Amino acid sequence: MTRLLIVDDEALVRAGLKMILESADDLEVVAEADDGADAAAMVRRHRPDVVLMDIRMPRLDGLAATREVQALPDPPKVVVLTTFDLDDYVFRALQAGASGFLLKDTPPRELVQAVRVVAAGDAMLSPAVTKRLIGHFAADPRTDRQRTARERLTALTDREREVLAAVARGLSNADIGRELFMSEATVKAHVSRVLVKLDATNRVQVAILAHDAGLLDT
Repeated sequence: MTRLLIVDDEALVRAGLKMILESADDLEVVAEADDGADAAAMVRRHRPDVVLMDIRMPRLDGLAATREVQALPDPPKVVVLTTFDLDDYVFRALQAGASGFLLKDTPPRELVQAVRVVAAGDAMLSPAVTKRLIGHFAADPRTDRQRTARERLTALTDREREVLAAVARGLSNADIGRELFMSEATVKAHVSRVLVKLDATNRVQVAILAHDAGLLDT
């Protein structure tokens, strides 16, 4: 059973999410919070596996709350909730350690599946969403970011760079294995090494780094 915490200042949104998520036999909403200021305490008390975190809240926004949650020992996965206006908060929440984001109007079946995927530690952003999200924020001048990102990628082997490029395209471990002719266990090992070498906490952070470096431009 995957344990969930919903953090959103709108009671109607929380109720709707809970109804959808608990329609699945393997998901359980163990707690709710109406502001990011309560998120870390609720995580310590209820030990959820996944936190669904709203971005804009009155006292403490989702960005600061994500940082607080990720600073806890053995933190849960955090998925930020947003409308599709792609404000800076979403991008910065991903950089702060969130495992991805979901739109508040995501169809119920896709919402349930996305939570299952992120709880399992796999990629949750579809290639189309990954490209649109990162492309939106890469539209600004990125000379310094690109130079820094390319320097960090020099620590990777050629094979690790191939795996990173596939992760940045939103592929799952199984898809990467099929594309690069590796077992899924080998892919997981490569992804783990990439995360360590790039000092990243999740796949979304390394995907952003790969885009900053222009790895997918070649």
